[in-house]
Amino acid sequence: MSSSFPNPLTEEEERYYVKRLEENDPDARLILIERNLRLVAHISKKYVGPMVTQDDLISIGTIGLIKAVNTYTSKKSARLATYAAKCIENEILMSIRASKRIKQEVSLSLPIGTDKDGNEISFIDILGTDADEIVDSISLKIQVGKLHDAINTALTPREKTVIICRYGLEGGDPLPQREIAEFLGISRSYVSRIEKRALEKLKDFLEEK
Repeated sequence: MSSSFPNPLTEEEERYYVKRLEENDPDARLILIERNLRLVAHISKKYVGPMVTQDDLISIGTIGLIKAVNTYTSKKSARLATYAAKCIENEILMSIRASKRIKQEVSLSLPIGTDKDGNEISFIDILGTDADEIVDSISLKIQVGKLHDAINTALTPREKTVIICRYGLEGGDPLPQREIAEFLGISRSYVSRIEKRALEKLKDFLEEK
């Protein structure tokens, strides 16, 4: 998978683009992000498990990479790649910890006792959850799964980043185009074009399924 990403920057190239980044060159920011995506893929491999795919981890790690590029300066003693590796790993670990907390929550269907007739009762029974609501919830999870598949399959890394940030798909708050533009160091209109193109790709992909 990492072979689909561009080659990493040499140390000399990295210094050059960091200098341009500090001169507020938006193209330098994008290059520093894109040329470090292979690093994201490499780090994410360590955390792949039965409940999390590498595609999901790459999406999460990319957010850490963007944060690293946004906060890095040439005054730091470490190279950007070294600094970014820590940010990427931290982002992935935070997501894994959050997932574990969710898994530790008590299942609503877990039996918690019996009624006067000896029948098992659960939290769902106590809460009075309607059966149709449960079906709707399962249907929603299936649709969400299809959407994530479409995002990971049909979109470029840049388009994926914009869509994830724009709609809060990794558990964060949805961000307006203006904030995403500032985050990536590009214009709001450029973010709008990326978002529109990505949504059209997702629509076409899902309609083919």
